[in-house]
Amino acid sequence: MSLIELEQEVQKLSPSEFCAFTRWLDEYAASQWDAQLEEDVASGKLAKSFEKADAEFLAGKCVEL
Repeated sequence: MSLIELEQEVQKLSPSEFCAFTRWLDEYAASQWDAQLEEDVASGKLAKSFEKADAEFLAGKCVEL
């Protein structure tokens, strides 16, 4: 199925089906984001960012939210 076909099918959904679909899509997108973040952490891709954040915290450059 192409993206255009998918868009057309989504437009055919009833309001309740659309609500269920968007709920599922949000959950799916969140799980994909989580998986990518876990992969990036495991590969060391974010190590420099973590080190910088730790250094700034230890230097007192952080403020309480």
